[in-house]
Amino acid sequence: MQPMNVDLSGQSALVTGAGRGIGRAIGSALASAGARVFLAARTTDQLESAAREIQQDGGTAVPVPTDLSNEEDIRLLFQRISDRTGGLDILVNNAGVGVFGPLAEFSSSDFDRVMRVNTKATFLCCQQAMRLMIPKRKGYIINISSVVGFKGYPNQAAYTASKHAVMGLTKSLAVEAQEHGIRVSAVLPGGVDTKMIAEARPDLDPKILLQPEDIAHTVLYLLSLSDRAAVDQIYIRRRGSQPF
Repeated sequence: MQPMNVDLSGQSALVTGAGRGIGRAIGSALASAGARVFLAARTTDQLESAAREIQQDGGTAVPVPTDLSNEEDIRLLFQRISDRTGGLDILVNNAGVGVFGPLAEFSSSDFDRVMRVNTKATFLCCQQAMRLMIPKRKGYIINISSVVGFKGYPNQAAYTASKHAVMGLTKSLAVEAQEHGIRVSAVLPGGVDTKMIAEARPDLDPKILLQPEDIAHTVLYLLSLSDRAAVDQIYIRRRGSQPF
């Protein structure tokens, strides 16, 4: 899948949450553009299936089963990448979980789980990536946030809090990373046809939703820009939904 002229040959990329949905589509798109892609997620069979698809299409993919809620797993993930490539050019933080329900009935353990995967893992992956990118004075970090990174919906308090936090992290890191030649952007999708949206918004007809490939194309667009351009965030919504 390569909808535009993007050449990532010789570059290494990591995509988290890469076993299915948006992450799987992003991994495929980066590999089609020539990147050597490391695929991280917890479910081994999904990762291996995603890697096989890429390899069958002539791309290079390395599945790395990783529990993104575990700090040591994240450290080992980046150590493996460093050992194999000597660095990292692109990080796409896509891994996320959604637990939904009325705030008054929401458990603190579910809140902690959502924040641990969606926010803390993003922080830790950004930290590890910066340590690999700073010495080379280049790199691109793309955080997949959500429309709930700036809007609110009922029964989504924990998920919304986690994505607001991702936006705060992204905004601060974008300023901090500039002096090292590293760009940082956020992509904020509206409704995408994934298992998570089916759980969060069962009222939405899948036929009207964005597809994971739409988000992958957006990531490729960011990577196609010249070094002169810096994009802070892209909000991509389904056509027919209310803007902002």
